[in-house]
Order: sequence, then C-alpha cells, then structure tokens
Amino acid sequence: MSLITWTKEQFATNVGAHDAEHQEIFRLVNTLGDAVGSGDRAEVGKQLDALIAYVAQHFAAEEANFVKYGYPAYEGHKAEHDKLVATCLDLQKKFHAGEAEITGDTAGFVVGWLTDHIPNIDKKYGPFLNEKGVA
Repeated sequence: MSLITWTKEQFATNVGAHDAEHQEIFRLVNTLGDAVGSGDRAEVGKQLDALIAYVAQHFAAEEANFVKYGYPAYEGHKAEHDKLVATCLDLQKKFHAGEAEITGDTAGFVVGWLTDHIPNIDKKYGPFLNEKGVA
C-alpha cells in the first residue's frame, strides 16, 4: 500500500540528486508502512532503521550543498532537519527498547512532515542551487 507518491509537480526541487533521494525516502516510507501493516515487529524495526539512516544521509547531502554554495537559509533549514532527526532517533530508541510501537499514526506523521517540508522548504533551495550550477 502506498502511503505517499512522489510527483514532479508536487515535490521536485530540480536538483537531481536530491529529487532522487526524496524518491528513495518515499519508497522507504511506503516499505515501512507495509511492514507496519504486516504486524511483523522485526521487519518494522528493520525498515525503521533503514528509513532513519537514509534520511540522515540525505539531510547531510543537502546540508553539504548548502554550505558549499552558501545557501542563505541554511541555518533555518538545518534546524528543521535536526528537529526531525531528534524526534526520529528518540522514537527509534524507544521502539528498540520495547517502549514504543510504530503505527499508522507514526507513518502518517512522517508523510505529513514530508508533504509539508519538501514543497514549502526544500523547493526554495532548487532555484538557488540551480543558479550555482547544481542540477
């Protein structure tokens, strides 16, 4: 079951590497959703770990470009990333300690964050990075 679908119209930043990374994040979110639906806690943990690791890697790639090219909204953008990562790492820790479960609501939170963040925050860096020659 697909929880989120990447479309160029809604989510493209026009920075190829980051758009590809976003598409992979969407795939991982959908895979996590499938694992939650299956009820297989071990698979949920595996998919949660994969998603969080990939998101952290993606954020690092975006932030590296922001620093390299002097993106003026870097600090605010990084703060948004840091806030999500802290929330996810806390949830991951609690999940693996048996203190929390990953549910449809959890997946809904991630979907909501992505559908807000990419169109309203990430799309702003596209023109700036494109102007710097990043495509």
